[in-house]
Amino acid sequence: MQRLAIVTVFFAAVGAFAHDFLGAESCQACHPDAYAAWQASAHARAKQVLSPQQQKDVRCQSCHSPDEASQKVANVTCETCHGGGQFYSSTYVMKDAELARLVGLLDPNEKACRSCHDNASPSLKPFDFASKLKAIDHWTVERARRKATQK
Repeated sequence: MQRLAIVTVFFAAVGAFAHDFLGAESCQACHPDAYAAWQASAHARAKQVLSPQQQKDVRCQSCHSPDEASQKVANVTCETCHGGGQFYSSTYVMKDAELARLVGLLDPNEKACRSCHDNASPSLKPFDFASKLKAIDHWTVERARRKATQK
């Protein structure tokens, strides 16, 4: 019975924090190169490429602006792929990769990308994960910069 109460409280708390996105701008201070790479990407303008009619279509929105209804954040942002940053965005949390993952940081994988980039997408060409991953690389420069500042 006690376990059920704990689980119930946990899920009630999760529901209370349903708006756990901070917005891509919150990532910019610590990850300026990654933010710049995202801003230059098609993901940052995913909703704008849709016609006004498509912007109202839930089928289109589910990939072009998937967090708009629940998080009030348009387009495909850092948090769309990495999870809402409310609990992992603090510097002391981000310094501990395991802790950051425990409190919500996601490491996107091919399966996550294919939830939108799939054969059912009306306008997409075949999706080659390896080449597309290189096209959205926003971590190589970021990692190099961090290593240089740690020395």
